[in-house]
Amino acid sequence: MSPPEILVEMREVCTSLGGHWVHQNINLQVERGNLLALVGGSGAGKTTLLREMIGLQATTLGEVRLFGEGLNDGHRAARAARRRRVGFLFQQGALYSALTLFDNIAFPLREVGGLLEDEIRTLVLSKLELVELKPQHASLMPAQLSGGMIKRAALARALALEPELLLLDEPTAGLDPDRSAGFVELIRGLHASLGLTVVFVTHDLDTLSALANRVAVLAERRILAVGDLNGIRSVEHPFIQNFFRYRAAVNELPEE
Repeated sequence: MSPPEILVEMREVCTSLGGHWVHQNINLQVERGNLLALVGGSGAGKTTLLREMIGLQATTLGEVRLFGEGLNDGHRAARAARRRRVGFLFQQGALYSALTLFDNIAFPLREVGGLLEDEIRTLVLSKLELVELKPQHASLMPAQLSGGMIKRAALARALALEPELLLLDEPTAGLDPDRSAGFVELIRGLHASLGLTVVFVTHDLDTLSALANRVAVLAERRILAVGDLNGIRSVEHPFIQNFFRYRAAVNELPEE
C-alpha cells in the first residue's frame, strides 16, 4: 500500500507577532482526505496557522509545503496555480459588500480569466446549488443575507475554482444550533461528493465531534497532540483535559 499523500506539511514553523512567539517548532501534516480540526485556547494562533498553510501570512522561521512543494517554489504563475487548488472560508465570510452574491462568487473566476460570461454564469449557479442556495439569491447584496446565507455564499466562493483543499476558519461561529448542524452536514456532504480535504478551526465541540476525523491541539506555542477525537480526549495533558471538560460544560449550559 502506498503512503498517504501529504497536501500540507509544516516543518519546524515558528511565528513571532508583535515581538512575542505565537508558534515554536510546529510540525504538522495534512493527508489527502482528512477532515482535520485545529483546536486550542484563545490566542493560541489557530487562525494564524491556517493562514500560514497557504501563505496568507508568512512564518518567521521554518518551512511550509503545499501539494509537495514549498510555498515559494517555482515562478509566479506556478505559485498562483498552486494556491488556486485551495479554497478559504473566512470566519465572517469576507464577502465584498459592494458586490451582489453572484459577483462575489464570480470574482475568482473572472480573476483567473479565460471564461465567457455565459460560462461564468453557469458555474456560479452550479456553486449556489452546491451550497443549497437558490438562483434568485444571486441578485442579493451581502447586507440582505442572513448569517447562515453569508456562510453558504462564502463557501460557494471558496469552491468556485474547484479546489482540492478547503480551509475553514470557525465555520459555524455565530450560527444557531440548527443552522450550525445544517452547515456541518453540508460540509460533510461536500467532503464526500467532491473528494475534498478539509482543515478547519473550531472551538465548538458539536462541530468537532460531527465533522473531524483528525484533531490537532495547539497550545503552549506547539502542537500538543494529533489523532482521532477519542485518542485526543485520552491524552493526559492538563490543557487537553481542561479544554474538553470546559467545552463540554459550556455545551451543556441551558439556554436562557
